[in-house]
Amino acid sequence: MDSPDPELQRVFRGHKGAVTSVAFCGPAMKQASGAVSGSVDGCVMAWNFNQRMRAFRYLGHQAAVCCVAYDAVSNLIASASKDRTVRLWTPTAQGRSTVLKAHTAAVRGCAFSDNGRMLATCSDDKTVKLWLVPQQRFLASLNGHTNWVRSCRLSPDARVAVSGGDDHSVRVWDLETQAALHTFNEMEGSVQVVRFHPNGGCIASGGTDGCLKLWDLRAGRIIQYYEAHGGAVTDAAFHPSGSFLLSSSLDGTLKVWDLQEGLLFYTLHGHEGPTLAANFSSSGQHFASAGADAAVLVWKTNFDA
Repeated sequence: MDSPDPELQRVFRGHKGAVTSVAFCGPAMKQASGAVSGSVDGCVMAWNFNQRMRAFRYLGHQAAVCCVAYDAVSNLIASASKDRTVRLWTPTAQGRSTVLKAHTAAVRGCAFSDNGRMLATCSDDKTVKLWLVPQQRFLASLNGHTNWVRSCRLSPDARVAVSGGDDHSVRVWDLETQAALHTFNEMEGSVQVVRFHPNGGCIASGGTDGCLKLWDLRAGRIIQYYEAHGGAVTDAAFHPSGSFLLSSSLDGTLKVWDLQEGLLFYTLHGHEGPTLAANFSSSGQHFASAGADAAVLVWKTNFDA
């Protein structure tokens, strides 16, 4: 029996500008209790799925927020901003934050390790930086990109990092030696997003050419390639099963890719204008999207892995 289509469940409005990033909040692998989003309006918003609970607006950044991430281990939100800082927030009504003076230029991306001990950030200063979360202390800088770094992620075992950017490359880093393990240069345009597969064995990248690529890390080559969108790919996320990839684009669509069949599974239209962010919940039961229309949408996945 065919599973029903993904279903739009919630629409959150409160930002005063385009929403650049979205992540789910709540205990790991359980039903998400809320979401967090960042916007060009400089605000971080924490949304509660309990309709009786109000949203929280966190103020502190002096410029656009480019990326948000949530860590279930320490119950922390990270936000990266064009103001060159990263803030770590405790998601309460008070919205207290600590500031990492992270980079010498706009910070485009931030990502926690699965164990919550490490944070990776990337910037227009052409570096990826690593931070120890419990101590909120700088650990290392990964140098090698020759232009702005747009996206970074840490592998499930926190031994490897991946980054991509405007130098048209995807770089894979050994965190122990801080050296590049691989550099993939087969890009037509700027790399906007990089993501690790849940098994850690491959990565996905998407960019301004509208294409999605899956790279096998051991073999060091492309294993899947999709001419995915009619505009730049702005974000991507693996379903926790590893069987599906979600992508968002300036063409205004969200797409779900069946990686086992190598086919487009769904095309979804929810936003007015460009879709800028997409993410699955840790259970895979929901995904969220965010757009230039200042809205955050939460969808029920409805397809089985």
